[in-house]
Amino acid sequence: MKIKGFEKVAVLFGGRSAEREVSLKSGAAVLAALQRSGIDAHGFDPAAQDLHALLDEGYQRAFIALHGRYGEDGTVQGALELMGIPYTGSGVLASALAMDKWRTKLVWQAAGLPMPAYELLNADSDFDAVAARLGLPLFVKPANEGSSVGISKVKQADGLRAAYEEAARHDTLVIAEAFIGGGEYTAAILGGQALPVIKIEPANEFYDYEAKYLRDDTRYLCPCGLAPEQEAEMQHLAQQAFALIGGRGWGRVDFLRDEAGKPYLLEINTSPGMTDHSLVPMAARQSGMSFEQLVLRVLELAHVG
Repeated sequence: MKIKGFEKVAVLFGGRSAEREVSLKSGAAVLAALQRSGIDAHGFDPAAQDLHALLDEGYQRAFIALHGRYGEDGTVQGALELMGIPYTGSGVLASALAMDKWRTKLVWQAAGLPMPAYELLNADSDFDAVAARLGLPLFVKPANEGSSVGISKVKQADGLRAAYEEAARHDTLVIAEAFIGGGEYTAAILGGQALPVIKIEPANEFYDYEAKYLRDDTRYLCPCGLAPEQEAEMQHLAQQAFALIGGRGWGRVDFLRDEAGKPYLLEINTSPGMTDHSLVPMAARQSGMSFEQLVLRVLELAHVG
């Protein structure tokens, strides 16, 4: 049985980014959920097929399950707009902006939203001075990667250059960011509403690629354990941050909290993971929504321009 209104749907997954393997898992889960729901859905890997085949093969809607560059950064969104194919998630500008952590910070900064202190690094940076200004430990990350690719936690000033060099392997733009030690949280946005907040408790040093996708001992607390007014504050901040970059459809806003309980914006993900370890499905379940219902709602929000 086909559900009217969605016709033929392409699930875009895989792609050419450093997050290809995660995207393949996300896309497989989304594809299976759509097919279980009666949608005429098919997998489509832009690394293996020319995007123009979407028109040739009669696709009328696209579910973007791509992560990272060439899928989450506005490039595929622009191509779909040129072809007139409705797609899930944010548009070209918001996708490109959210992918660039530094420019996202500039927008939030201009609006007075809270975020950890940070500095841009380059090969000529005075690394000792940066460590003195931001304090230790601190984090170093490429500005245009996701899934914690290229990120390092630096505990001693003499390790900062090596951390910069590791991040610079992935991007020419590298950020050093102050450590905020009161816990990591995330709030999903779906159709303009914030879903229940999740607290993340990694068993290893920090919430890195291994903790996100490979380990089974990372703890996800939903309910998150915050007082209702604290959770509501974080949800409102997530909505503000998402709206400021022009986000639409769905996304996820990541936070840190300090020991006094103040939330700090970390980054936005405009094409969140949909694997068995992923956070948006967890939050949806807490709000009473099945994985199939979540996927259909995201697809329903798809549009062009």
